Amino acid sequence: MSKRIVIISGGELNEEFVLSVLNQEENDWIIGVDKGMEFLYHHKILPNYIVGDFDSVNEEIADYYRNETSVPIREFNPVKDASDTEIAIRLAMTLGCKELMILGATGGRIDHLWANVQSLSIPFKAGIDAVILDSQNLIRLIGGGKTVLKKEEAYGPYFSVFPLGEEIFNFSITGAKYPLSNHILTPYNSLCVSNQIEGDEVTISFPTGTVILMQTRDKEK
Repeated sequence: MSKRIVIISGGELNEEFVLSVLNQEENDWIIGVDKGMEFLYHHKILPNYIVGDFDSVNEEIADYYRNETSVPIREFNPVKDASDTEIAIRLAMTLGCKELMILGATGGRIDHLWANVQSLSIPFKAGIDAVILDSQNLIRLIGGGKTVLKKEEAYGPYFSVFPLGEEIFNFSITGAKYPLSNHILTPYNSLCVSNQIEGDEVTISFPTGTVILMQTRDKEK
């Protein structure tokens, strides 16, 4: 089974950052998604699979993959019931991934970003460690119980939490600049945006439900 699969979607792709991720040895498979395959083409990186409706892809590049490589292609009609990224996520799961990293899922249209965030629930429910990653943000889902963020391992100085579609009762944060105790986390306020780790670690705890956890940092100047 594959250990980690990287999905390259068609959103914003910071060249230096993406290449640094793709050069990591623990990557087992790469799935190019629609316009994300153009990034791979220009950097001479051959993906293991290609997924998409090709509605935003340069036709010459699409023909290159179709006619001059043996890369398996899952091509879909643009009129379909799931986003290209969701289809790629489901493919990665059938390939046996234990970890899933999605690049190019941010930037551009906010509706695409939100669809991608919601799609994290698919691998999350299957027990797969899945994250959306770019040079400033790491987004993942956490479930009931305790989640510990260590300052030395944090992706950035800030973290934010949002419920995924439901109120979260008895929600607590300890070790943070802005702690909470037995709070009701609701999907219609911004109370839990841009918190910070105060000491060595933060503990986020709640009994049941699903929460979006974002670890963030400012853009480098």
